[in-house]
Amino acid sequence: MKPKVSIIVPIYNVEKYLSRCLDSLLAQTLKEIEVIAVNDGSTDLSLKILREYESQDNRIKVIDKQNGGVSSARNKGIQLSRGDYVGFVDPDDWVDPEMYMLMHKSATSEKADIVMCSYIREFGNHSKIKNFNLPSEVYYKDEEVKIKVMRRLIGPLNKEVANPELLDAWGTVWSKLYRADLIKLNNIKFMDLKKIGTNEDTLFNIEACFYAKSFIFINRPLYHYWRANSTSVTSGFKPNLLEQWIFLFSYIESFLKEKNMNEEFYLALNNRICLNTLGFGLNTISKDNRSSVFMKIKRIRLFLKENRIKHSFKQLDLTHFPIVWKVFYFNAKVRFAAGFYFMLICIEYLRKIIR
Repeated sequence: MKPKVSIIVPIYNVEKYLSRCLDSLLAQTLKEIEVIAVNDGSTDLSLKILREYESQDNRIKVIDKQNGGVSSARNKGIQLSRGDYVGFVDPDDWVDPEMYMLMHKSATSEKADIVMCSYIREFGNHSKIKNFNLPSEVYYKDEEVKIKVMRRLIGPLNKEVANPELLDAWGTVWSKLYRADLIKLNNIKFMDLKKIGTNEDTLFNIEACFYAKSFIFINRPLYHYWRANSTSVTSGFKPNLLEQWIFLFSYIESFLKEKNMNEEFYLALNNRICLNTLGFGLNTISKDNRSSVFMKIKRIRLFLKENRIKHSFKQLDLTHFPIVWKVFYFNAKVRFAAGFYFMLICIEYLRKIIR
């Protein structure tokens, strides 16, 4: 029987969490699914666990490949998927039993190209629902998908800049269900993180939303995003992040030009670049960066002086920022690296308290 939904799980050294993830997928009330588990060269017991599950449930398809990164694993899963719709789950996360039934029902009844749900951040000893401050269900059609969703993925405008921590809340792929033909016929793929550093999810969604004719947001937290995994591929120091992000920003800008998008999209991208200095700063002060404080401040100074970064800050309007973020981004705008560094230390301390 052809599955209604293909769920792609990229796997690399997650033996500790893998069973929790797979159990939640096999417990879905939507039974017509296939779970494409792509083992991306794991060196722990992940593959052994996958083989055991595969022998017990024929809905699990294990693909064993050499390590190539999360993007190549997801792309392989897309290539082999047979479902009418495609979803993505990270192997240290889990989902509610009704997630894919509810999302598939919305997708088919409304003929939606993309369906998105809210999610819960799991910190080990407590949980926090991601608040999107929207009605229980929102439907975007035709050009609205570009104006309301794609533009937001590219970057914030006006009052949206007031919450830098929400920059990529819409950009995750694991909170969404995609019509398979939308992805395959438009040849939408995940870009290698070696090229762009981060944001492969957001980039994938920008392209998907450009081609999508309909998008539904279900304001219900159905996905559980595990934030307590210290070995996650998204953690750790990335020494080449500046060069990778410049490539990423240039790629998005080229895409906007190719698709003849209006000036609002370029302004949104400039705002994204400015807000992303927070991510670059946190990467720089990461405990995995063994450099001295002096060298970290020097690295920040070089980043803030980069031409594309300076150009973006020239048009950044600080009016809508709360006072703390206003001071933080003012330091970046005037390229005061020491002040920027000091505020990063405070922000990281507060983040740990909140966690």
